Amino acid sequence: MPKVEVVMPQLGESLTEGTIIKWYKKPGDKVKKDETLLEISTDKVDSEIPSPVSGVVIKLLFEEQKTVAVRTVIAEIDTNESATVSAQATTPAAPAPTAIPVAPAPVAKSVAPAPVAQAPSSGRFYSPLVLNIAREEGISMSELEQIPGTGEGGRVSKKDMLAHVALRKKGGVPAAASPAGQHAAPHGPAAARIEQSLKHVDTGELAKKYPAPLFEILQMSNVIQKMADHMVKSKQTSPHVYEVHECDMTRVDRVRRRNADAFMKREGFKLTFMPFICNAVIQALKKYPLINSQIEGDKIIMKKFVNLAIAVATENGLIVPVIKNADEKNFTGLARGVDDIATRARTKKLALADIEGGSFTITNYGGFGAMIGTPIINQPQVAILGIGTIKKRPVVIDDAIAIRSISYFTLSFDHRIVDGALGGSFLSAVIDHLENVDENFVA
Repeated sequence: MPKVEVVMPQLGESLTEGTIIKWYKKPGDKVKKDETLLEISTDKVDSEIPSPVSGVVIKLLFEEQKTVAVRTVIAEIDTNESATVSAQATTPAAPAPTAIPVAPAPVAKSVAPAPVAQAPSSGRFYSPLVLNIAREEGISMSELEQIPGTGEGGRVSKKDMLAHVALRKKGGVPAAASPAGQHAAPHGPAAARIEQSLKHVDTGELAKKYPAPLFEILQMSNVIQKMADHMVKSKQTSPHVYEVHECDMTRVDRVRRRNADAFMKREGFKLTFMPFICNAVIQALKKYPLINSQIEGDKIIMKKFVNLAIAVATENGLIVPVIKNADEKNFTGLARGVDDIATRARTKKLALADIEGGSFTITNYGGFGAMIGTPIINQPQVAILGIGTIKKRPVVIDDAIAIRSISYFTLSFDHRIVDGALGGSFLSAVIDHLENVDENFVA
């Protein structure tokens, strides 16, 4: 029998095990190469694992929520798609001992997204299979956002996509992206759907203490637990100080709007404010390099590179992937980097290396309507920049009232090495760069 063994992949050198969160296929199901087979969770990142071959799933060796050592055989696939599965193989078997892998471990792909796979502004999750269909059919992200989902948690399924494509071909829906003024399909931001991805706990002492239906108990995911531990440690480690400055984003907005159509046509994803902010941060870090450092005991470690970490809200919690060597990229490279890590974070395609090594972090809570926030430093960094929502406001310019696009930027910094003068100077440099952007700039 042309059988291929699927093993628990090692997503990072320091990882020794992974937890099976969900099987997307059951014994007897056909699976295509690179189609999602299962979802795993590690201490660092959650990932959807693609099938290494096409065929029929003949055996699942571990149940969901089981933690398995890396390189352990977890499933078997018969590459003969006409194969049948015996009744004994229709449920996950008891845990099997670690085996030598016959096939290479499937790993999360890190390829740059195709034009139609730009990050959804809403944070809505799309599986790799759905995104592949969108690419093949030329469905833009704005159109994809309007397709109602019948899957778990309102997700768009393969069936939903094929039905949409069939309707499209009959002229029932427009092929082009919808106008900006139209409403998307009803679904909330990723943060509002986190609870749908968590496991319900209905037994134990807590269940007795907090009985249903008055209470509902949810088990934290690995990602949320690690984020919680990381945030508590940061507050215990760094004396946080905050500075808030007003930033006039009017010039940036004009440049962005003027370049938007050409940029979208060329790159395949929207031109947002984030690459402008990233570029301004990089220039300010070059001017004030102490902000781009970390503390080891009584020593300050200055970093001669800029690895920008960008906080991304996903349905499983906050992920902070990193654009490596961001200071070596031009504006378009930064924009591609932002789109790439956001897309892969939301589609669970990040590798461990993608979330390590950041030297400075940006978090955009303005995307959820917040004006001002006080973000927690991402250890071992010494500062983090928070971006508030951008709104038109009346302001006084040269003793006259004008309508401008205003945002509030917050810098949280470690007062052990960054004082108010340095923090304020850095933040002023970021804002000065944005408020004086070249209006003839071509993205």
